[in-house]
Amino acid sequence: MDAHGNAAPVVIKRKKKAGADGHHGGAWKVAYADFVTAMMAFFMLMWLLNATTEKQRKGIADYFSPTIPINRVSGGGDGAFGGETVFSENQIAQAGTGASNTHPTEQRQASGAASPSSADGQAGRKEEQRLRALEQTLHALGGETMSDDNAMRHVVTKLTDEGLIVELFDLPKQPLFGADSAVPEKATRDLVKMIAEVFSLVGNKVAVAGHVRSYPVVLKDNPVWPLSVARAGAVRDLLEANGLSPGRIERVTGFADRKPAADNREAARNNRVEMILLRSRR
Repeated sequence: MDAHGNAAPVVIKRKKKAGADGHHGGAWKVAYADFVTAMMAFFMLMWLLNATTEKQRKGIADYFSPTIPINRVSGGGDGAFGGETVFSENQIAQAGTGASNTHPTEQRQASGAASPSSADGQAGRKEEQRLRALEQTLHALGGETMSDDNAMRHVVTKLTDEGLIVELFDLPKQPLFGADSAVPEKATRDLVKMIAEVFSLVGNKVAVAGHVRSYPVVLKDNPVWPLSVARAGAVRDLLEANGLSPGRIERVTGFADRKPAADNREAARNNRVEMILLRSRR
């Protein structure tokens, strides 16, 4: 009993485990930073797609392609733009040639977004304004001079990359030409005369295109090709007879029934002639 009484007491320590709602650390900050970085890269990509040309985008793609070697004579840097910048007036020397900021050479002119003061940009804007003004003049003149108030219902205009298109088309029971012929009606002659007067205000080239409706396939001799060409030729004759210089006619084309304007290929709306005031070549 005495020996057990002198033994040291046994002390048992119990450690408390931390609860599940303790501090989690800063992992969420890392995830948030990655998200912000990804968004910044996305907006940078969107800006590059909008601010660069097709040639420059190809240069960027080539830069990130590991299989494409760097050209030894690229000069001015081996980056995505090969020494060029997206600014039209900035140019780094390439292959021993370069240009000043004020007067870059034509060969080394950067192909990025044209500066507002560039000659081509100004010419394009002026021609756009001129064509739109002619379109307005055409509609105004038609309302003032046409003896038939319904004649302008045959006309629709649109401005495209090719130029100002003035389209004359058949209306129900009001055709532009005689039945299955290239003989123009009076309304057609009056309309073409008015269009020739407007086209004479500028010197742009003119193209004429004829279109016709589809005919039943059971016909032995389908007239769509010769009829579309003949009607386009008849309109060309009317334009020249009303003062348009023959030298301004660029082309006269018949498209048969290959480009219908209405879903119903046999509809009268597909009988039409287009007179196109072409944009100037720059």
